[in-house]
Amino acid sequence: MNRAKTLGELKKSGYQVLPVKDELRKNLIEKIRKKESLFPGVVGYDKTVIPQLVNALLSKHDFILLGLRGQAKTRILRALPGFLDEYIPIIKGCPINDNPYDPVCVPCKKKLASQKDDLEIEWINREQRFQEKLATPDITIADLIGDIDPIKAAREKLDFSDEQVIHYGIIPRVNRGIFAINELPDLQPRIQVGLLNIMEEKDFQIRGFPIRIPLDILIVYSANPEDYTNRGNIITPLKDRIDSQIITHYPQSLDDAIKITEQEAWLDRGLKIHIPHFFKEIIEEVAFVARKSEFVDQSSGVSARLPISSLENLISNIEKRGLITGEKELYPRICDLIAVIPSVTGKIELVYEGEQEGHNIIAVNLVGRAIKEVFGKYFPDAKKNPTNLPTAREDNQYGDILRYFSAGKTLELSDESTFEEYFNTLSKIPGLKKMAEKHTSPGSKEELAATMELVLEGLHQNNLIGKETFENAFRYTDMLATMLRGMED
Repeated sequence: MNRAKTLGELKKSGYQVLPVKDELRKNLIEKIRKKESLFPGVVGYDKTVIPQLVNALLSKHDFILLGLRGQAKTRILRALPGFLDEYIPIIKGCPINDNPYDPVCVPCKKKLASQKDDLEIEWINREQRFQEKLATPDITIADLIGDIDPIKAAREKLDFSDEQVIHYGIIPRVNRGIFAINELPDLQPRIQVGLLNIMEEKDFQIRGFPIRIPLDILIVYSANPEDYTNRGNIITPLKDRIDSQIITHYPQSLDDAIKITEQEAWLDRGLKIHIPHFFKEIIEEVAFVARKSEFVDQSSGVSARLPISSLENLISNIEKRGLITGEKELYPRICDLIAVIPSVTGKIELVYEGEQEGHNIIAVNLVGRAIKEVFGKYFPDAKKNPTNLPTAREDNQYGDILRYFSAGKTLELSDESTFEEYFNTLSKIPGLKKMAEKHTSPGSKEELAATMELVLEGLHQNNLIGKETFENAFRYTDMLATMLRGMED
């Protein structure tokens, strides 16, 4: 595409300059009519957040995304440049992307007056028109808006009241674009005051000098409600100038959560690693359970990064086993889930009672509750069956498995054993394979083995069989025997 290089060529082409909010509105309308994806990669917001975002953009609003950590706020903000034109013309060399038809800074006005249609222009792409800044307590007005440059004033022999001595901050430099501030409450109140004129009058002033430069800009923000009490607040006048407040949320279904995790997690390790669907459900269920736990600080939230990190650690544990055993086709095991504990402990904030229990114990319990939830989706309710006594009724679906352990037998599983060792160990238990095949449809022998282990862990989580944990292995035992050993310890 041949783009105009001078103002005269731009006029001949018939190019029209739109204010940035009108440009966003125009391109959004076109995308809606073409039924294009508006926010690629943003999952689970189709009926909630995205309609509100569309309304805000159609209304030409500055807006704020308000939500707990790990709710795709930054991803949404970074998707906004997709609604800008691919390229727009600016006066060549202008630090604030001046409109060639109607410049606002003094140097560009002088250039236009002297060069007229010979005024040189250049084109910038949409990515250059988006800037974001993480709000931190050390940010100054000079960083955001600008300051007087005394060296420039002395070198060019200009008065400090002359607009040409300004060193522009990040906001003027994104003129005719989108500026995003992440974690707005962290910005000091006196700095937030500096944004008031930009939000309402769309101009700014430097150090009280009578210099006002109108800006064409969309300003968007993100904030965490927890920040309002922990680190700061959004001052009321600024909050009043933000046109729309959009509340984000965590995935509301396991399927949406799985899509997000698969999209974000690093899964390609150059090996054939197969993850059955019920394992993906367990990983996501950990976060869902944590978001309801009385031991987890719900005001802090449980980020979507928890299942992402958990799945990556699970994959790594499987990869490690492949390196040890030399096996090429790799599948997860329930005992591999011990590898996700570090991902959980680092992603949850505990209330006082949780702190008393300890991060590691809470994380283990959350994983256990997640396994119990998924087990209950695929297998009969274990609580409706009698306890693991030798006298268990013959019609008890778990009777053969429970009698195996009540007879004093144990079963030890390791995440480092070969598949054949793992499968042969599980196959010792009468009725276990039959139970797994009856209620699920394993696609392979390896998936069948993982499902068999799920049955054992499900029975343990329902307090029907006991379990002892070692460094890299688990031993399933009779529940009563485990309790007695625990009392002795």
